[in-house]
Amino acid sequence: MDATRFGIEEEFLLLDASALVPLSGSEIVAQVKGPAPEGGAITSEYLTCQFECATDPVRTLTAAGTQLDAMRGMLARLAPENALIAATGAPLAQWGAPLISPSTHYDDVSTLLGQLTRQHAVNGLHVHVEVFGDEERVRALRRVRAWLPVLLALSANSPFTYGVASGLASWRSVLIRRLPVSWAPPAFRDADEYHRTVDQVVRIGLLPSRGSTSWAVRLSERFDTVEVRVADAQLRVDDALLLAALTRAIVVADDMSDAAPPAAELDAALWLAARHGMHARLFTPEGGVEDAWAAVQRMLEGIRPALEHLGDAAFVDEHLGRLRSEGTGSQRQLTAYGTGGVHALADLYRRW
Repeated sequence: MDATRFGIEEEFLLLDASALVPLSGSEIVAQVKGPAPEGGAITSEYLTCQFECATDPVRTLTAAGTQLDAMRGMLARLAPENALIAATGAPLAQWGAPLISPSTHYDDVSTLLGQLTRQHAVNGLHVHVEVFGDEERVRALRRVRAWLPVLLALSANSPFTYGVASGLASWRSVLIRRLPVSWAPPAFRDADEYHRTVDQVVRIGLLPSRGSTSWAVRLSERFDTVEVRVADAQLRVDDALLLAALTRAIVVADDMSDAAPPAAELDAALWLAARHGMHARLFTPEGGVEDAWAAVQRMLEGIRPALEHLGDAAFVDEHLGRLRSEGTGSQRQLTAYGTGGVHALADLYRRW
């Protein structure tokens, strides 16, 4: 049986190399927008300082990694001499009001968000996993929902704001939380409840369109996929592939429980994951408390058969070990900045 197809979307910032503040990348977008030679496509994002690289639907981590590496390389080669491409969830600092990319949809989003846009230079890692049938997709959404705090803790990679350490491992997540229809979705009973809820929030004007939901996991409006959006953009390609492998395994593990803490505790666990990363203590479905690494082990027990079936188990074990040793992206950024300031942080961004 063929492995389940998936796709990865990565978002990046164009930064001034000496100050690490966002720059407009409109000229680069004009050169790279569209299909990439090794597969995938590069597009503009909400702000002109942002880019998105999206793989084609693939079945293996190797195929996804080849496309991501090639697209990152294209952007890096085209960056001006005084600039660099950064895979970080949020910039070190930001000067002035950002420019919005030309798009009717982005104009609608900007009108809705008002001044929230001023701090919205945020980058995420989105993983699409192919699932056919809306009822099956909602069941998969509930499984992923239960593990959102763990995935966020593992992926935390945005520790700065206003030029200083924010005190949070994922500053991006806190900014996303301000958006309407964001963070953990409800535990929908079925597809009808999901679609009815989305239609209602669009009808009332809380969202400009069905495709604007900011839940950390949602049903894609364009593809037959579950789209998981909880993770910060990742420093390295292998970091992104680790998150994709874990996400795909949760989605396809249809015998895995979707039991989650009550909504208030799940929301609290997400905040704690954003605050502390892998040093967080999280709620269990039974009302207990466990540290983030214990939660990872519990998750692995549930998805181990899926990882083995997909051929991803060895990669996941190796790279979780590396992450445990080296720290999350947020920890690596703080270490670099503490050691050598802006120059060391810029060098870290270049080593993808």
